[in-house]
Amino acid sequence: MSTPVLSPTAWLRGPRRPAWLSDPKVLRTEVLAGLVVALALIPEAISFSIIAGVDPAVGLFASFTMAVTIAVVGGRPAMISAATGAVALVIAPLNREHGFGYLVAAVVLAGVFQIVLGALGVARLMRFVPRSVMVGFVNSLAVLIFMAQVPEMTDVPWPVYPLIAAGLALMVFFPKVTTVVPAPLVSIVVLTVITVAAGIAVPTVGDKGELPSALPVPGLPDVPYTLDTLTTVAPYALAMALVGLMESLMTAKLVDDITDTRSSKTRESVGQGVANIVTGFFGGMGGCAMIGQTMINVRVSGARTRLSTFLAGAFLMVLCIVFGPVVSGIPMAALVAVMVMVSFATFDWHSVAPRTLRRMPVGETTVMLVTVACVVATHNLAVGVVVGSVTAMVVFARRVARVADVTAVTDPDGSTVVYRVTGELFFASSNDLVGRFDYATDPDRVVIDLSAAHVWDASSVAALDAIETKYARRGKTVEIVGLNEPSARIHTTLSGELAGH
Repeated sequence: MSTPVLSPTAWLRGPRRPAWLSDPKVLRTEVLAGLVVALALIPEAISFSIIAGVDPAVGLFASFTMAVTIAVVGGRPAMISAATGAVALVIAPLNREHGFGYLVAAVVLAGVFQIVLGALGVARLMRFVPRSVMVGFVNSLAVLIFMAQVPEMTDVPWPVYPLIAAGLALMVFFPKVTTVVPAPLVSIVVLTVITVAAGIAVPTVGDKGELPSALPVPGLPDVPYTLDTLTTVAPYALAMALVGLMESLMTAKLVDDITDTRSSKTRESVGQGVANIVTGFFGGMGGCAMIGQTMINVRVSGARTRLSTFLAGAFLMVLCIVFGPVVSGIPMAALVAVMVMVSFATFDWHSVAPRTLRRMPVGETTVMLVTVACVVATHNLAVGVVVGSVTAMVVFARRVARVADVTAVTDPDGSTVVYRVTGELFFASSNDLVGRFDYATDPDRVVIDLSAAHVWDASSVAALDAIETKYARRGKTVEIVGLNEPSARIHTTLSGELAGH
């Protein structure tokens, strides 16, 4: 069947028409959400620039180009991508040891790696991330968001604390009055007006660093284009690509769950690569999905479309270039209050409720705690997800290994014994299989019935070969019956070919 050809204006009609074009309420929600996220991005981008050892404008440019580009090419609508702490930590040593040009080259190469990985289907690996790891990811994320605010609440003037409390109170109670305007935006505006009008001396956004006064200009990385440069940059670029994809895909999956919608993880992977390439050519430090700002956009502000993501980046530059003096006067207490609220909203409180912990298998709870502990200890979400997933696999393997069982029935005439094996036979369960047979006292004919079992790997075939060998040394014959088709195929292919049996 041929694919219909769409006219150049087809995107303006029918189901492809963006919801914000036809619904003023959706448009208002998306615009205001983008503004709130833009305000929250400014201090974050400046902080991550400091971590990477670059000028604050580099982080702000990265947040602008990442958000605007991913809004068009990304796979998860309403998700925010910008400069992130994880990426800053990865590339900081490269910038420190080799200079800014190498950092930019690494960002571009990381984008290329992400496009290749996306095309190869790396997103499909997300199916192997268990729910307990996802819960641990969410909870550790909430902890990190809160911990990131602690420095802003330490060794500061005393008015900061009542301002934060006032901001939290506004965000809790204002939605009971109206939801037309996002409560975080109201909180930021009110606290800014109070501090400016009353002349209260508290840390402000301007204290974090100077805001840019012009748009970024595209250009090539200032590095020698040699093999030596490639070998220097490639390890950092690959690490950045993997960390960025891990955080972006996990965040996309989280937003899928919150919004009850599905998104293309492959498109998101490729989109992250495109966004990083664009960011590198505009002199940005690169980035990936930002879970905190995404939660502000999706959960707190209620945004659901690409418009909010695009506007977050656009508003960011407008705020910096046009309204720089005003934005510089925003008290950090207002943004801290927003992020604290986000951390509490992000944490899965049901997962740590006593009733849930009593009913949850110990292994599931252990996986969640391991994930949280690794993330909090390393401040790296990717490390926590990998370690948590490996822990979940070990727990699963131990659980499944106990399922395999062997029962023996001897014929009345004593000439034959039938061993019935049930369960899944793989490297963990088959290790104990050899010791479940009575080689010395069994009769001359032994039947192993595998009709209730499944052979998964070479370890299981090797175990069956070892059993046959032990009986053969005693002059006894073994007949294996009941293999299903996949089990028979792997047994026929490998039996007798494996050393050490």
